[in-house]
Amino acid sequence: MTSISDPAARLRAHGLQVTAQRIAVLRAVETCPHSTADRVAESARTEIGAISRQAVYDALGLLAEHGLIRRVQPAGSAALYDPRTGDNHHHVICRHCGAVADVDCAIGDAPCLTASHDSGYAIDEAEVTYWGTCPMCRASSIVQESTNTESEHGGTD
Repeated sequence: MTSISDPAARLRAHGLQVTAQRIAVLRAVETCPHSTADRVAESARTEIGAISRQAVYDALGLLAEHGLIRRVQPAGSAALYDPRTGDNHHHVICRHCGAVADVDCAIGDAPCLTASHDSGYAIDEAEVTYWGTCPMCRASSIVQESTNTESEHGGTD
């Protein structure tokens, strides 16, 4: 695979025309993993100036279709775009702040794609999303709980 430092070569390797918009969108996803399309658009505009929302969506769709990025759609959330492709990884999402992190598959590559009952489907992808509280929010809630407890009991002496 071509290195992250040469997005034009990566586009060409996947048979795609190289455009400033596609390079900017690819770089945005790679520098800000798990971003929404709006965040990708902000980052791309910082790099190249003007780019329409439609051009961003078109580029994201094309890049995902060709396997250069991965589109992740957590339940109840906007689609997120992930530069990590070609492996069997999952995601963990904070219920409080929305932070997203990659989680390697506990089983490995193919076993996740072997369902106990496939109902006749030819399964080609498995997506697991873990939900919880990130370390920052956990630390913040511990501080908040401590502050609340102190004020309920008259503070500390």
